[in-house]
Amino acid sequence: MLVNYSNDYDVKCELDACKTYPIITDSERGEMFCGGCGLVLVQNMSDISHESNGYSQEDFMKLTRTGPATSLTMHDKGLSTVIGINKDSSGNALSSKTKYEFNRLRTWDQRSKSRSTVALSKAFTLLNAMKTKLGIPDNVIENAAYIYRKAVNSKLTRGRTMASLISASLYAACRENNIPRTLDDIADAGNIERRILSRDLRTIIKKLGLKLNQYDTSSFISKISNNMNLKEKTKRDAFDILKRCELKEITAGKHPVAQAAASLYIACMINNEKISQKKFSSEAGVSDVTIRNRVTLIKKTLKITE
Repeated sequence: MLVNYSNDYDVKCELDACKTYPIITDSERGEMFCGGCGLVLVQNMSDISHESNGYSQEDFMKLTRTGPATSLTMHDKGLSTVIGINKDSSGNALSSKTKYEFNRLRTWDQRSKSRSTVALSKAFTLLNAMKTKLGIPDNVIENAAYIYRKAVNSKLTRGRTMASLISASLYAACRENNIPRTLDDIADAGNIERRILSRDLRTIIKKLGLKLNQYDTSSFISKISNNMNLKEKTKRDAFDILKRCELKEITAGKHPVAQAAASLYIACMINNEKISQKKFSSEAGVSDVTIRNRVTLIKKTLKITE
């Protein structure tokens, strides 16, 4: 028997023999089925694909179908009914009496929303604000909204603030998509303490079973060098130093941001770019003592002389 599942949950086959098999999505038929036994788990999925672009009124009328695509970053996924402007279907202005009635309807429509809907709306407003501050792509924001919805469904909101949970979800999404953003960056953008963010992140990882990979250190080299306007040759030398460090196996267990900052500092010295460790410390968000220790280890291992 087919069962309609909500898209907010991860669908899994109940058979023990199929736990290792992936769930396959057939977008054309609107179904999701088990890759092991072939059991159809979800049917009648909504089409969330984007519409074709139309650059004229005629193209728009031909290509438009159901409006914009649904999005997890909206509290209603973009499917709610909105009471429009004070005009009728012909474009004529409404009378003052009808306009007053529609204003009252808008007010009561806003007041009648459930607490969960209002909470999601506030959370995703904060998420979009953090997206603008940190310059994060839309696909990562969609992933963060998905993780936050799973946290809400798992009842992790009790005893935790909305800002800390949405920030932890955003950091987890950045880790999954290898977008170089540190805990300090997320904490500053969300206006919360780093300690609280770390605590809620550990809770989300444990309760939701997330498997987050370590950041690629080279992505932090690109980020720091672009923010400090370093030469392209300096950046390439830093990549080369990092690669040699990985071959010597001295990067395991080291802070990726500190490793990137140390590689860039040594590359600056090689290319006669006079930038202090204090500047790298301020830009990378790690202490200058940590950078100094990493620089000393890299120089000793790779036998680099000034």
